[in-house]
Amino acid sequence: MNNMVKKMVLNKLKQVSTEDLLHYSKQYDIPVTKKQAEQITAYLKKADFDPFSEKEQMTFFKKLAKITNVETARKANKLFKQLTKEYGVDSWFY
Repeated sequence: MNNMVKKMVLNKLKQVSTEDLLHYSKQYDIPVTKKQAEQITAYLKKADFDPFSEKEQMTFFKKLAKITNVETARKANKLFKQLTKEYGVDSWFY
């Protein structure tokens, strides 16, 4: 995968705002409170993880389950897989 694309994805993750996350949670019907969205965005800003690594994705979704709940993390993981497949970039992440 192109290093520039990888950096762009990482940069976008670090720049996601609480408002963005709340918007996406409504759009994709994944319930997240404002407090949870704040905690998730704070984690994304400070965490040093590689979203292209399946192992590190699982670490992220476990952290998401702690912030929210297991069902929300499962829905988010399912959406992630669905969207990467729809956009034809699923091979980048697995």
